[in-house]
Amino acid sequence: MPNATPKIAILDDYQHVIKTLRCFDMLKERNVVVHHQSEKDPQVLAGLLQDVEILVLTRERTIIGEALLSQLPRLKLISQTGKISNHLDLAACTRYKVAVAEGIGSPIAPAELSWALLMNTVRQIPQAIAAMKQGQWQTNIGGAIHGKTIGIWGYGKIGQRMAQYARVFGAKVLVWGSENARNKAIADGFESAPDKTSFFQTADIITLHLRLNAATTGIVKAADLQAMKPDSVLINTARAELIEQGALLAGLKAGRPAFAGLDVYEEEPVYDKAHPLLQMSNVVCTPHLGYVERQGYELYFGKAFENVLAYLEGRPKNIANPEVL
Repeated sequence: MPNATPKIAILDDYQHVIKTLRCFDMLKERNVVVHHQSEKDPQVLAGLLQDVEILVLTRERTIIGEALLSQLPRLKLISQTGKISNHLDLAACTRYKVAVAEGIGSPIAPAELSWALLMNTVRQIPQAIAAMKQGQWQTNIGGAIHGKTIGIWGYGKIGQRMAQYARVFGAKVLVWGSENARNKAIADGFESAPDKTSFFQTADIITLHLRLNAATTGIVKAADLQAMKPDSVLINTARAELIEQGALLAGLKAGRPAFAGLDVYEEEPVYDKAHPLLQMSNVVCTPHLGYVERQGYELYFGKAFENVLAYLEGRPKNIANPEVL
C-alpha cells in the first residue's frame, strides 16, 4: 500500500479544466499536481513524475510503456479515465508491479461530436463561416443529409447511436463490420453491406467507429478510398491509424473522398498550423473533442478519482491486473 500522503499527478489537462470539475472535490484534501502541457519524451516525463505514486491519465494522451515505467520506481497505481487501450502496456505495468484501475465511458459525447462533425462537413458550415468573417457572402454550397446513404463501419455503442441519428434525418443506413455487428444492424432495421467493396462504393458518407487494435490498424486501404463516390464524405472520430498511413491525404488530393471530417490524427496534439490537413479546404478538423465534454469529464474523472480513493483506503477496485496487489 502507498504512503499516508502520496503524491498524485494528473496528466495532459490541455484546457486547465480538471480542477473546475465537481468531482475534483474528492481529491481536495490530497497532494495533487495537475500537468497541463503534453510531454512525449519518456525521460522528460519521468523527471516530472519521480516522486509520484499515483498517476491519473486523461484518456489516451500519454503512452505508458516500458520506457516510462522503468524510470518510475515509486509509482504504485495508474487510474485510467475510461477503458484501457493501446496507449497503455498492461503487461509492462504488471512487470513493474503498478496496479491499473479501469474507469468507465459513455458513447454519448463521442456520438454527438461525430454527428456534429458529419453535419458540418456535409453542409460545409465552417468554410461558410470563415468566408463570412472575411467579408464574403455565400461562397459555397453544401449538401443535405436527407436521402443520403450513410455507411457506418463498426456497430458498437457509438455506431448504433449514429444509425439512429441518421434515421431521424431521413438517411439510409448501411452497416459494415463484423458478422455480429452486421446481424445486429439488420435486427435493428438497418441494411448490411454484402462486402467491404460494396460498402465503399455505395455509401455517400462513411463514418468510422472501430476500436484500434492489431487487427484494425490500417484496415482502411487506399483502394477502399479510391472506390468511394466522387462527392463522398469520410468522417473519422475513432482513430487515425485505422486508415493506411498516407492514404487519406493522398485520397483527398485525388478527390476520393471529396470531403473529410476529422477529429483524430496520427500524432497528437497538433500544434503545427502548417499541418497538411489544416491547409485543405475540403477538410473540417476538430482537436480530438470526441469525449471532451463537461458531463463526460465528470463521468470519466469521477470514476477515476473514486478508484484512487478506493486504493488509498485499502480497498482497491476495478484493477485490471489484480496480481500486483
